[in-house]
Amino acid sequence: MIERDWTPTQAEFDAFARVSGDDNPIHVDPAFSARTRFGRTVSHGMLIYTKLWAMLREAHPGASHQAQEMMFPNPAYAGEALRLRISGAPEALEVTATRVADGAVCLQGKAVLA
Repeated sequence: MIERDWTPTQAEFDAFARVSGDDNPIHVDPAFSARTRFGRTVSHGMLIYTKLWAMLREAHPGASHQAQEMMFPNPAYAGEALRLRISGAPEALEVTATRVADGAVCLQGKAVLA
């Protein structure tokens, strides 16, 4: 198992929006987001997965993606720590991101490496 804590920042949300083109205001506009049910900006789900992917590449250099499945049952917020976890074998890896403060799962999925 590989585990690492990461606290996403608004600057990371903004940079990911620029790179990905996903500039939905729920990710990048604090004033807009304050009026939503979340009350603040939320992370792009794929930003979280890119952090997990970097951990996978570190543990399995040279590996490539064969398949992935992901669900995002709860939001991740700027300034709130996430615990990123990878477990299993390369042909069936479990990937999760949970909020450290309350244990809520923000990303749950599987990855298969080639």
